[in-house]
Amino acid sequence: MMNETLFMILAFIAGLVLGIFFFGGLWFTVKKAVTAKTPSIWFFLSFFLRVSIVMFGFYYISPGGLQPLIVSVLGFIVARFVVTHFTKSIDKKITKREVYHEA
Repeated sequence: MMNETLFMILAFIAGLVLGIFFFGGLWFTVKKAVTAKTPSIWFFLSFFLRVSIVMFGFYYISPGGLQPLIVSVLGFIVARFVVTHFTKSIDKKITKREVYHEA
């Protein structure tokens, strides 16, 4: 019972980490691609790297059964909201700083 609960918590944390990597990497890619000379390469390589690592992570979580996989996907989805919240606040701070320097 305790081992199963611990495994579910670890699966959720693993999904959270994968989601933070995936969505944080997406945010980073968009920021870099805006000023890059070849944004298509940034997007392609970033997509390939992010999807590969996330699929690799889910692949190693899946032998535990369907339950841990679902819990890790739930952590992945929660990470989307966490990353969105933090990146919005970072973007607001950067925008305020840029507006302040222009004046």
